Amino acid sequence: MSAKKLLGGVAAIALVGGAVFVSNLIWFKPFSFDHFQTRVIVKQGLDSPQTMSSLRMLEPWGITGHNAELDDLSLAHDMEVRAQIQEDYDTLMSYDDAGLTEGQRFNKRLMAYSLKENLSHPEFDYYDYPLTQLYGWHNNFLAFMTGTHSVQTIEEGEYYVARLKAARTQFDQLMEQLKKREELGIIPPTFILEKVEAQLAPFVKEDAKENALYVVLKGNLDGIEGASDAEKEHVLADAENAITSVINPIWNDLQAYVATLKTKSTNDAGAWKFPQGDKYYKTQLEHFTTTDMTAEEIHTLGLSEVARLQGQMLDIFKAEGYDTSIPFADLINGYADEARHYYPDTAEGRAQILADYTAMIEEIDAGIADQFNRKPKAPVEVVRVPEFMEQGAPGGYYNSPAMDGSRPGQFYANLYDIKGTPKYGMRALTYHEAVPGHHYQIALQQEQEDLPKFRQFSHYGAYVEGWALYSERVGWELGFMKTNDDKIGALQSELFRAVRLVVDTGLHAKKWTREQAIDYMASNTGMAMSDVVTEIERYIVWPGQATGYKIGQLTMLRLRDKARTALGDRFDIKAFHDLVLTGGALPLTILEEQVDAFIAKNS
Repeated sequence: MSAKKLLGGVAAIALVGGAVFVSNLIWFKPFSFDHFQTRVIVKQGLDSPQTMSSLRMLEPWGITGHNAELDDLSLAHDMEVRAQIQEDYDTLMSYDDAGLTEGQRFNKRLMAYSLKENLSHPEFDYYDYPLTQLYGWHNNFLAFMTGTHSVQTIEEGEYYVARLKAARTQFDQLMEQLKKREELGIIPPTFILEKVEAQLAPFVKEDAKENALYVVLKGNLDGIEGASDAEKEHVLADAENAITSVINPIWNDLQAYVATLKTKSTNDAGAWKFPQGDKYYKTQLEHFTTTDMTAEEIHTLGLSEVARLQGQMLDIFKAEGYDTSIPFADLINGYADEARHYYPDTAEGRAQILADYTAMIEEIDAGIADQFNRKPKAPVEVVRVPEFMEQGAPGGYYNSPAMDGSRPGQFYANLYDIKGTPKYGMRALTYHEAVPGHHYQIALQQEQEDLPKFRQFSHYGAYVEGWALYSERVGWELGFMKTNDDKIGALQSELFRAVRLVVDTGLHAKKWTREQAIDYMASNTGMAMSDVVTEIERYIVWPGQATGYKIGQLTMLRLRDKARTALGDRFDIKAFHDLVLTGGALPLTILEEQVDAFIAKNS
């Protein structure tokens, strides 16, 4: 962000808070510990115009210029960020615990945990893939422009075009990142690069007006009232020119680069292939589980959970009259092949899926008041994954609401393969992604004004995904899994996360091939093959991330049982859920300490 833009924002805030206070908040050691923690998150936000556009925290103050800019992806900026994190950590630790309240000491501990983790293992700073079928720059840029960048005024339309024109600079910075990883030997597998090629190929259109970036912009402009046709046409003409002169050449350059990179790649799938790959994977497991569990321990836990969950499913299948003497893979795949489980493979069928997801959200949202004292103010809506992203996207995911209320929470449903949305799995996915899963947790966390800003946006995978998987169990326990089909779907969802423990550690620690992992997941889940392949390739490019779900869920269930057993009649499930949710995302070890304190306080 330019100094001019930063100063403009600070000046606007200074009108409210006073220039001396603001300058101290941003550039010097703040007057108080609370102000310092606010500064850390404010400076991080100001450093990312795309994050500011997503959260829309400054727009109510009339500060909008950041919406014309893109994030700095350069290697030089990486060094600046690392230096800033070190400075923040040193300043944080300079505050004497004796002068802090109990709450402030807890906040200090949480911020130190996060900052220290970011500073550790600098040798692995570039051990990731900026270009993948899942979260590559090309997908991220398109998703941000078409789904996050707001175009509700002509000015925001002009900002949209400015970002299209700025894409060349960001792309050049991306190329720095990619070449840095080439030097280190961090190159995606060949089959991943082939998927990236398949995503890139159809994007460039001969007529720029057919490009998704143009189509979405035009649709948004058409919805603006009070703007003249001439103003809208001017913005669209600029966009058409930017797509032709900037965006299309970028995509052509990227295609050429991927073709060259493929010649240097292999089909080795796991992180073990990197220099110090075993050590790197260990750090990823620690990061995503917030525990010290080893790859071997996680692998063994996964095998145990797979056996337990398959046993429960077999009991239901037997009660429904299925032949359970045949191999589990044959049983679950035969069940999944039954036509009764699927919607018509038509536009109408897909529309009905979205309508049914919405009805399921409304039903459970109205029926769980006895479990929660609080619910988010922000609503949640069901949205189809953009068609140009469907092939590489997961079956469902959640996008948090904007802070200014302009965008609700969003549950994105992937409708590419109709077999990827069996009716028996829809309830579990709804409770996971929306209510009471990600939407309740993330939206409520953002709305907790008594939390420091950094805790409103903290994200620990084992907590966040553990809560979502825990929420599926809550839906079952409250009777929302209405049929045995729903229960099979719920168990299959949980089984899917247990299988993840096995295949993630198999790929990255035990040197499994892509094909071995696909075979294991397909044989043990009954998922559509298209989903299996998408999932396995996700784990390949995101080592360790998939392990947090089941470990987080099992930890939360264990802590709930621990509190219920210790407190007996004094146990209040609403108070327990308040404890877990209103403090924001926490490392699992610290969450357990909080539950222990909750037990002691209520005993």
